[in-house]
Amino acid sequence: MASINSSTKHTMKKKVVTKTVGKTVGAAIKKGAGVAKKSSMRGAAPTLKPKNLKSPEAIAAITDLSEEEFKDQVNDIFRQVLGGQPSLFGGNGIGAPRTASTSLDRQGNAADLATIVKEKGCINVLKKCGILQILEKNLIPNGIGAVFGNEKGLNPGGGMKRITSKASLASLATHDDDNSTIVSDSKKGKTNPPEAREGCLLFIRALVEIVGKPSEPFVVPLLAAALEECSSSSSFVRDAAEDTIKSITQIVNGHAVPKLVFPVLFEALQSPEWRVKAMAMQTMSQTAGLHSRHVSRLLPNIVPKVTAQVWDTKPQVTKAAREALLACASTNINPDVAPAVPAIVQAICKPNDTVKAIDELKSTTFVASVDSSTLAILCPVLARGLKEKMAVNKRSCCIVIENMSRLVETPDAVAPFGPLLVPELKKVAENVQFEEIRDAALAALGALTKALGHADIDSAISSIMKDEYEKNQAEQKRIEDERAAETAREEELQKKEEEERKLWREAMECQRLLNDLAIKEEEEKKAEDYRKKEIAKKGTKADGKCQGCGLKKCKKTCLFFGK
Repeated sequence: MASINSSTKHTMKKKVVTKTVGKTVGAAIKKGAGVAKKSSMRGAAPTLKPKNLKSPEAIAAITDLSEEEFKDQVNDIFRQVLGGQPSLFGGNGIGAPRTASTSLDRQGNAADLATIVKEKGCINVLKKCGILQILEKNLIPNGIGAVFGNEKGLNPGGGMKRITSKASLASLATHDDDNSTIVSDSKKGKTNPPEAREGCLLFIRALVEIVGKPSEPFVVPLLAAALEECSSSSSFVRDAAEDTIKSITQIVNGHAVPKLVFPVLFEALQSPEWRVKAMAMQTMSQTAGLHSRHVSRLLPNIVPKVTAQVWDTKPQVTKAAREALLACASTNINPDVAPAVPAIVQAICKPNDTVKAIDELKSTTFVASVDSSTLAILCPVLARGLKEKMAVNKRSCCIVIENMSRLVETPDAVAPFGPLLVPELKKVAENVQFEEIRDAALAALGALTKALGHADIDSAISSIMKDEYEKNQAEQKRIEDERAAETAREEELQKKEEEERKLWREAMECQRLLNDLAIKEEEEKKAEDYRKKEIAKKGTKADGKCQGCGLKKCKKTCLFFGK
């Protein structure tokens, strides 16, 4: 038998396992095959289906009721939509067991009520039964003007105040703001529970899915309220708000996009809540796919506002901003610029890629007319390219500007972008040392001057400088007026404080005098009591009887007789 000791050596054969699966997966990842990118948006929610009103007989049983009974039935159903009971004791008496309302229950009840609206009409149910008034009280208790408010930021008091004249709530039931609830959601202070707000959002979505186009005048004005609920602390309310916004976007008319939808979305970008801003830009992307012609006309307003969100600290907002910018820029109808749109958007979002975008634009042959939407996409990149260090890139920008300016439709189309390009072109024409590049800058400046409607370069520059001076003066006047108003408010507040201090001093002096009088009266009373006690001690008949014999009239034998 072999012995084993400390000098014994053992050898083991190492098995080599080749992981071909890992290599295959790695190669697939490198090639991008079979790997799905995770989207920031939630998937489409399933269509809402009625809970009880599934048959024509069940629907007829409600629609055939008398007017008062019909209103009571509608209010009972809507109460269940908000997460409550159909009546005070649940309809089965005070002793009947009750269960809490779930999201599925509220979805079914919302679909039931929307089915009734489809049968009876929006006016008969939403207006006459007071459903819209309850919706408004739950979603916007402080009024539409307080939505997207930021008391400590750049948008104090809510940005919707400026556009309520355009985004008219004429379709909503009007009510006095003094009777509405005050607060919402722990942060914003709504007293109504989150289940009620989710029920309102589900009902709006059910109107869109079941009633369809006839509900558009009633649901589109509530887009701002739905966006505001995206910042709720309850996840199920946020999900309901997102689904509702997507549904409203699907049903909105194209003519309402520039007047109703995008003004609300622009104000939502000023909200302090990042979820509201991200959802607003996702809605822009969705609207761009549905109404490209109307969105294309809004590009001069969209590009600067969305570009400002690219540098947000939240990655979700940054990603949504890039997607919205690409979706909206892709709606531009200019066929010459369309191939370069992805590179231009990438350059706007990432300044290091400006040269690549300029190279693509340099190889573009401009044939179609250039409108304000096209200029809104090109001018930010071209203005940044004119500030590049390398003179070659500046020359490329000058060539693109010259070719582009020859095909501008009207001076009004390029007027907003003149102050962005003319000063930079003038710097290139005066400061660059290469004569060829200076000539290109002068040629671009001349073509842009003609596009602006001026006779020569000097008149264009003087006009632009005059406009800039007027803008600066107006801005300076606005700042001075705000400072003067603030100073007046401070002085008025200081006067009020001085008056309050004066009244307080007078009140304190009066109180001191009253205290002194009270102390003096107390001292006088004590002195009088003391004097009476002393007299009583010295007197023999203080109480009417003699202290010696106890008689009212002393005898001769009494010591105090005669006293």
